Amino acid sequence: MAENKIVTTLLTIVHIVIDSLLEFILGWYLGVKKECSPPSEQEKPVVSKSAVELATLIRQRKLKAYDVVKVYCERIKTVGISQLNAVVDGPFTTEALKEAEEIDRKLDNGEYTEEELLAKPFLGVPFTTKDSTAVGGKLHTLGLVSRKNERAPEDAECVKLMKESGAIIIATSSVPEVNRWIETRNKLIGQTKNPYDLRRSVGGSSGGEAALIASCSTAFGLGTDIGGSIRIPSFNCGVFGHKPTRNVVNMRGCTFRTGKEEHTMVAAGPMTRYAKDLMPIFKVLTGPVMAEKLKLSKPVDLKKLRFFYIPCNNMKQCNPVNRETQMVMYKIRKHFQNITGAEVKLAVLPHLEISGKMWRYWMTQEPANFNNLLGNGVELNPFVELFKKLIGQSEFTMAAIFSLIDSILPKEKEEFIRSATQELKKALQDLLGDDGVLFYHSSPRTAPFHYYPLVKFLDFSYFSIFNVLQTPVTQVPMGLDSNGMPLGIQVVASDMNDRFCIAVAEELERQFGGWVQP
Repeated sequence: MAENKIVTTLLTIVHIVIDSLLEFILGWYLGVKKECSPPSEQEKPVVSKSAVELATLIRQRKLKAYDVVKVYCERIKTVGISQLNAVVDGPFTTEALKEAEEIDRKLDNGEYTEEELLAKPFLGVPFTTKDSTAVGGKLHTLGLVSRKNERAPEDAECVKLMKESGAIIIATSSVPEVNRWIETRNKLIGQTKNPYDLRRSVGGSSGGEAALIASCSTAFGLGTDIGGSIRIPSFNCGVFGHKPTRNVVNMRGCTFRTGKEEHTMVAAGPMTRYAKDLMPIFKVLTGPVMAEKLKLSKPVDLKKLRFFYIPCNNMKQCNPVNRETQMVMYKIRKHFQNITGAEVKLAVLPHLEISGKMWRYWMTQEPANFNNLLGNGVELNPFVELFKKLIGQSEFTMAAIFSLIDSILPKEKEEFIRSATQELKKALQDLLGDDGVLFYHSSPRTAPFHYYPLVKFLDFSYFSIFNVLQTPVTQVPMGLDSNGMPLGIQVVASDMNDRFCIAVAEELERQFGGWVQP
């Protein structure tokens, strides 16, 4: 026992030293802190509103859809592209304004029936989606130089559903190569920057999306999540993101998925500045039949829920949870204790210390082949690609090369990982039942500098474990740390209880403020 304590203490010291060294070196290399431009006085009446509020104001004719779309398209140009480098294709100004103009004309003339308006809850509201999610006729590069001119033949199912709800697509956002990294950088357009500090990571893979949302360059966005790809960028950029229960949102058109895959960790979900937008967008994405199964319209009484927390995942490869992050958990525990009159209980779950190994194994069971995707249909040789990288002839980032090399390293022990996953899944289900919610740290620290994850990357295991478990999780912003970077928390529920996650997110926003403008 004493030996274990000594080892743990030494590992903590090593992590702190390496972390401090990386912060110092990268901070010096990347220069002084800069933030993105805040909205102008002309932009604020539009970009300060939630997507739900915009839809209501457009319908009431207090705002014109044309003006809303115009403001967002202009802001994408001046901030999303020029400052953040977050856009692959767009803004689609001409066609988006034409669509908005037609909506305004119909509303002014009373041409929409009541049924049509009910079926279009986001009529006239602009949105964006990540490049890897297909938008018919628009670039569909997946961050690959080899696909720089490729266009999607049709909309992904989630994009189609949002368009049917009346929302207007105005751009597609940047991703790391085939979504396989926790930073958003590729050789096609380069590095995407964090609105709160242009020197820091937006996360990945929905990094461009989070940057656009946080900087008020889009009303809301769609992300996909196979290892934290909605929640890592949402955390780094201080916005809300929901990863649903598996298979409740059709994945057709997301990174070449057919929507018929049964065994996959990937899920698509909403990313927003405001918690109130999560549920209405989620209802659109699930469709009415699934929304009924998920009981999304049933009110949640927070006083009747049981709440739990876990202070860390005990992975030796992860950074220790820093003081400011610990204080976030403390404040949340106190608040929900006041609401329910009951203690937010400390939970213990088995095998969290091998979270990284579990995700690594289950990625090998995915229907998509990373090497094949990266090669745009051609299987790549990791050694050849590494050599090309060393002589400056590679079309890929070092992160992509790392992932290629990982594919040829020794595999995880299948029987052990499958057994551990089953035990952990059952333990979580037994803990939460049908009325429990778990608070789990998003990361031991806030968004690092660019390139930091090339040295230390396993903190993402705090996110990826819930892809392994395939449970619903909402990422919630919780103010800023002493460096001005977003803090956050993950809210976890058992399968099909997505509404609990979102209801708790709404309460956290009411109490602690939610998104903070950069």
